[in-house]
Amino acid sequence: MAKQTPFYQAHIDAGARIVDFGGWDLPINYGSQINEHNAVRTAAGMFDVSHMTVVDIKGVEARSYLTRLLANDVAKLQYPGKALYSCMLNPDGGIIDDLIVYFLSEEYFRVVVNAATHDKDMAWLELQAGAYQVTISERRDLAMLAVQGPQARQKTAAILAPNEAEQVLALKVFQAAQIGDMFIARTGYTGEDGFEIMLPEATASTLWNQLLDQGVQPCGLGARDTLRLEAGMNLYGQDMDDTTSPLESGLGWTVAIKDDRDFIGREKLLNLRQVGIQKKLVGLVLEGKGVLRPGQTILDLEGKEIGGTTSGSFSPTLQKAIAMARINVGIENDCLVDIRGRKLAVRIVKLPFARNGKVCTGILD
Repeated sequence: MAKQTPFYQAHIDAGARIVDFGGWDLPINYGSQINEHNAVRTAAGMFDVSHMTVVDIKGVEARSYLTRLLANDVAKLQYPGKALYSCMLNPDGGIIDDLIVYFLSEEYFRVVVNAATHDKDMAWLELQAGAYQVTISERRDLAMLAVQGPQARQKTAAILAPNEAEQVLALKVFQAAQIGDMFIARTGYTGEDGFEIMLPEATASTLWNQLLDQGVQPCGLGARDTLRLEAGMNLYGQDMDDTTSPLESGLGWTVAIKDDRDFIGREKLLNLRQVGIQKKLVGLVLEGKGVLRPGQTILDLEGKEIGGTTSGSFSPTLQKAIAMARINVGIENDCLVDIRGRKLAVRIVKLPFARNGKVCTGILD
């Protein structure tokens, strides 16, 4: 039987279509995925992300542990509430998972990892903790709600006391603060502004109803996927996994390798940089009619296979089919996609496709 989040009854009351997602009963939509997508691009929507794994890391060697564990450098975290996006790598430089780490104090950090990788992530965190004076605690007592869109911050502030609203509106991107019983972070997975809110399970439904009263649109997994795809954000298990490195996944910017910091996977990444990667992650826009999906073959104009799509969908913002694809380095010209034997023209574009409510420059030129 699938697990249910503290928002489950709220989903049912809102008319959600529930699906099993990695062992969790979660909404795929509430009637119209496109309306939900557009609500986030133009106003505000909320997503139940309580299935994601919140882990607290405490101890006198918490920073040293994360310095070794992560490809990005936690030395960048110098004041409470500051957040950092990073990949957690295996010794071969493959991505075990991507995550966000929050600095709360020198002996207290919080990380949020993906639901689909829960078991292997927790096992890896525990394994690597063996050499350090740290404790690893999964916070299954917390619910998590993402409120995203150009009006998300104001609508969230509207349910808070004036002093709390002032504090939360002052948060910069990738900053977080404890506001009452809520841990509110200015982060997200949609390409829009907003918050990700962690709070006790007991008060989750109250927060949902307060935001509903402010006109925030409930949104399901379907809209979350098209939003993150338009924003050029990787999905673990499709656009990256433990066989691909950050350098091959458009995530080289998350690797802090210039100093002599020793982190897991460093040597492999140094070797990759020296010899050069063979594949790169790009965006594709289908020139005509058709549907782009993961696993489709990409060909050069002479019909030679050069890669494949990793994610793909119809883009409500662009009104075109779009995809992310891993293709041979050196390919700059437009190419072809094989859709059930039909070779259709696709244009290579720089990610992202859309953010902050707008199509990015050059995507539709």
